[in-house]
Amino acid sequence: MLGNLDLTFFSWDLLAPFVFKGFVFSLWLTVVATVGGIALGTVLALMRLSGVQALVLPAAAYVNTMRSIPLVMVLLWFFLLIPFAIGRQIGAEMSAVITFIAFEAAYFSEIVRAGIQSIPRGQVNAGYAMGMTYGQNMRLIVLPQAFRNMLPVFLTQTIILFQDTSLVYAIGAYDMLKGFETAGKNLGRPIEAYLLAAVLYFLMCLGLSRLVRRVQLKVQIIR
Repeated sequence: MLGNLDLTFFSWDLLAPFVFKGFVFSLWLTVVATVGGIALGTVLALMRLSGVQALVLPAAAYVNTMRSIPLVMVLLWFFLLIPFAIGRQIGAEMSAVITFIAFEAAYFSEIVRAGIQSIPRGQVNAGYAMGMTYGQNMRLIVLPQAFRNMLPVFLTQTIILFQDTSLVYAIGAYDMLKGFETAGKNLGRPIEAYLLAAVLYFLMCLGLSRLVRRVQLKVQIIR
């Protein structure tokens, strides 16, 4: 079977009409979901660390629920239920964006929570002793140090997020994998198309993994 593989006819001119659009969407979804997930995840983490039960309980329930359900199921639920909730269709791509931000926020919130808890309590008490409020302590002392410590983990989670973008096929969104699938069907070479998709995913994730390693080394030097 492997002897029948033929990759010679694949070229950028052939793949670009099918793959480039999906490639751009996969990258855009990764960036938007990372930024949105970190923002919402930070809010959830601060709610869980506030000590106020009215904030702790809903935040904990949200995080634990999202982390207990497969992403592809959450994708399908959002895609099918949101139109009923708002009374109109929003499209597969927008459903994917909302779902990824909501889902990834649960994971980023745990990273942020661990990062905040890694800051020595003495620094927080020193801030209070200088007359700072809770918000000033977080903004000026805790979060700048915590985000620096969390940067390698953020990047690792972003690599996982990029790999997960291939799941949007379940709701019909046109991502990079869908582009390769379409190219394979149109060119009559589906196996070669999936093989090239796997190679591209591998190379991109390998490059990002090496970037994470370099960031880890720089963070260690700063410490």
